[in-house]
Amino acid sequence: MTRRTIAVALCPLALFFLLGACTQPAAQLDTATQLATWIADLSDDAMEGRGPGTAGDVMARQYIADVMAGMGLEPAAADGSWEQPFDIVSIDATVPETWTFRSGSGDSVEFAFWDEFIAHSGVQSDRAAIEDAEVVFVGYGIQAPEYGWDDYGDADLAGKVLVMLNNDPDWDPDLFEGDRRLYYGRWTYKYESAAAQGAAGAVIIHTTPSAGYPFQVVQTSWTGPQFELPAEGEPRAQINAWLTEEASRRLFELAGVDYDETLESARSADFSPVPLGLSTSLALTNTVTSEQTANVLGALPGSDPELADEWIVFTAHHDHLGVSPDESLEDRIYNGALDNAAGVAQVLAIASELEAQNPGPSRSMLFALVGAEEQGLLGSEYYAAHPTVPPGKMAANINYDGGNQWGRTRDVTYIGYGKSSLDAVVEAAAAEQGRTVLPDQFPANGYFYRSDQLNFARMGVPAIYLDNGTDFIDQPEGWGRDVLQAWTENIYHQVSDEYGEDWNFEGMVDDVELGLACARAISENPELPFWNPGDEFEAARLAALAAVE
Repeated sequence: MTRRTIAVALCPLALFFLLGACTQPAAQLDTATQLATWIADLSDDAMEGRGPGTAGDVMARQYIADVMAGMGLEPAAADGSWEQPFDIVSIDATVPETWTFRSGSGDSVEFAFWDEFIAHSGVQSDRAAIEDAEVVFVGYGIQAPEYGWDDYGDADLAGKVLVMLNNDPDWDPDLFEGDRRLYYGRWTYKYESAAAQGAAGAVIIHTTPSAGYPFQVVQTSWTGPQFELPAEGEPRAQINAWLTEEASRRLFELAGVDYDETLESARSADFSPVPLGLSTSLALTNTVTSEQTANVLGALPGSDPELADEWIVFTAHHDHLGVSPDESLEDRIYNGALDNAAGVAQVLAIASELEAQNPGPSRSMLFALVGAEEQGLLGSEYYAAHPTVPPGKMAANINYDGGNQWGRTRDVTYIGYGKSSLDAVVEAAAAEQGRTVLPDQFPANGYFYRSDQLNFARMGVPAIYLDNGTDFIDQPEGWGRDVLQAWTENIYHQVSDEYGEDWNFEGMVDDVELGLACARAISENPELPFWNPGDEFEAARLAALAAVE
């Protein structure tokens, strides 16, 4: 738990509820003190874990808006307010205990829910069903014209169940991006791609190497209520599912198809869908509810009349996991101090410093503290669908998700390194601090596609996601990796993610200053950042720029 007392000079949460958020001028509080105050307040038990749609969510959003107002930002939602509200839909599916596939000869194979398959609804209705649908293996389920790759071709796949591999072709760095997972390798793309083909269902074959995590993660992540934005007419498969590798081998055996040879054939750009000669039916019963949350948007207008209509967008998600339903637990509140009160605090600190500068940055700044990230990047997805600034007028996105509570580092990790002209910006800013820039240390895990910068990239906006360095000053070699791994294994998404008075803010302050320096460099350069030629988001950027010409 994080009930605590903070001195009046630090504007305690109790006074916030009575008097409004802390509005002391930025000059009166150093950055470390600001960070400590905002993180402690946002992760306090009174915020109830900031679960979307809860009273704690409302409190956190109001707190952020009041802090923004206190530092002199302008409300930036379309209606002139601080909040961009949106609904999130919860779908809790009841799944049958078994799923049966049948061959044309009448033979069948049955898979057990939980141990062998996980299924969830693709539609926002009381029932999701596949009715006697044909089953087709579609390789990686990827259409990537920039790589000359099309697993679907001209095949008619409407109404069918598509079985596909996880990840993207990763064996040749000249084909896709080698072992760096692209969006094409994410499960979100797989399901979207299958739905675009008119499929009734999509099944991803799970292997630990291709997913980057064991099947247990699928079991815990894809059961219970699943959250998404309200449907707006986009294609949707009835059911999306995962199948273990062992179960997948049995499925191919029923079809009389050699599993290994068929998967090997998918490693070619000449691959064509393989009908398995099987059929299947499955029906889910859904409980569908909805909640409302909001993105909190603040703006700092640019100082240069020639550039002020172009924007740099800072993002961090303000939500977390709320309160555990298990009443037997002594501590049920997921406080989310590092994830992501720390990210919010860093963006607020950058906003405070930029607002205090005279002259201010040439380009305008948008500070978007988005909601429902933990439920699937939903706040940034909603913003991308309803932007307050045209994507072609967004110079860059800088995202903060997490933070460094352990001290200063000689390096910083830049998720997205190698994708855009922003590499030079980050490298120069880090060099001024005497730091080196590390690329994503786990490229196969696709971290670029797992936080809010993804939805800006999909709009075409070049994006930076700054993450922890690992080479900690005054610590032995390997200490940083050990600390970060221990935090991930023991504290990430646990009730123990709490603010502590022993936090060392020196490294987090460095990361704030790094983001600030990047923003100033982007702001003062009359040329807009761009994706590297051939990058997966280059086409979206060109389209966004063309739309505002």
